[in-house]
Amino acid sequence: MGLWSIPGGKLAAGESLRHAVVRELREETGIAVRVGPLVEVFERLPRLGDEPDTPHYVVLDYLCHPLGGALSAGDDAADAGWFDIGELANLSLTSGALDVIRKASSMASALRQTGPPAGIP
Repeated sequence: MGLWSIPGGKLAAGESLRHAVVRELREETGIAVRVGPLVEVFERLPRLGDEPDTPHYVVLDYLCHPLGGALSAGDDAADAGWFDIGELANLSLTSGALDVIRKASSMASALRQTGPPAGIP
């Protein structure tokens, strides 16, 4: 609450990772995407003092290319926005988000120069 974050969510039963990425981005931002390569695997571990049943989350962040849609916040967010990478340091971001976004930006720059890896249209 009160922090900017990378869109994401839980997998539905039987759902592939790539389908979940497409679905979650559409639900949370209104944007249709083509899913690219994996950027980062991030763990959010329970902290000392958390409730005993606090889950251990494993988050997989993918580089995505927007295909269309109208940007709008889903029902689980107060707002949605597009930002230049230089603006991110001035935002209140969730832990680890800035590093993942910087890595994704570097990957996107490299892909623009060399083209996508095999198997990614």
